[in-house]
Amino acid sequence: MHSMTGCGSGKVQQDGWEVTVDLKTVNHRFLDVSMRLPRHLAFLEQTVRDCISRKIKRGHADVFLTVKRTDSSAMTVESDPELAKLYIAAAAQIAGQTGVTNDMTVSRLMKMEGVLTLNEAEMNEELVSAICAEAADIAVEQLAQMRAREGANLKEDLKVHLDAADELRQAILKRAPLVVDEYREKLETRLKNLLSEPVEPQRLAQEVAVMADRCAIDEELARLDSHIRQMRKYLETDGETGKKMDFLVQEMNREANTIGSKASDAAIAQHVVDLKSEIEKLREQIQNVE
Repeated sequence: MHSMTGCGSGKVQQDGWEVTVDLKTVNHRFLDVSMRLPRHLAFLEQTVRDCISRKIKRGHADVFLTVKRTDSSAMTVESDPELAKLYIAAAAQIAGQTGVTNDMTVSRLMKMEGVLTLNEAEMNEELVSAICAEAADIAVEQLAQMRAREGANLKEDLKVHLDAADELRQAILKRAPLVVDEYREKLETRLKNLLSEPVEPQRLAQEVAVMADRCAIDEELARLDSHIRQMRKYLETDGETGKKMDFLVQEMNREANTIGSKASDAAIAQHVVDLKSEIEKLREQIQNVE
């Protein structure tokens, strides 16, 4: 079991280039990769998406990508002396007209727009793409390991709530037959007080049968038991189980609602309230299961 929450980072330096890929994922219904790249790096987007989709199946992923040139020999600096002279002349003119000190220096002149131009050799897209793929694989592997650790924690938490839900199911199962017996006793006592003649066993049995049929929750409890068993299997299953578990928890809630609507007993009604609370906790946690 894997969580959909995690992060990972990969950095690779090779042949004068440094590529860094940072990933962060949160829960989402399907795999949704979000990345904003400058136009000159747009060719790397599919490379990163492919690396992510090979290991990550669900979750919203934010991708942060940086590409740096580390080989200074591939860069040259050109100066524009004529433009520099214009800046110097303009500075002298302003100083003469305003009376302020002309403090133009070479270092300041070099910062003026257009005086210096940095030229870089053309990017080898095939090489940078290969380096990017390696960095992305490292980031994805870190991400997958973190999601696995988070998934293990989720699994233990889900087990706790699933065990609690099963205990409540068993409590309801144990209580249900007693409700019918208690109803029979109360009905018999009431009829004896109202009627002067002895209560007919057949009539009493019919009334109890009607009540028992109206309040029967055997099928709902059986289905709830089946859902809990299936949920336990999913907890021990590798791969994508989040959507399946989400469906099961919806079915569990449906059965709990039906039991609650049929319950004519305060103890069962309280068990149902507690059961729905555990189911809601399961639902919240399952939203983050891949």
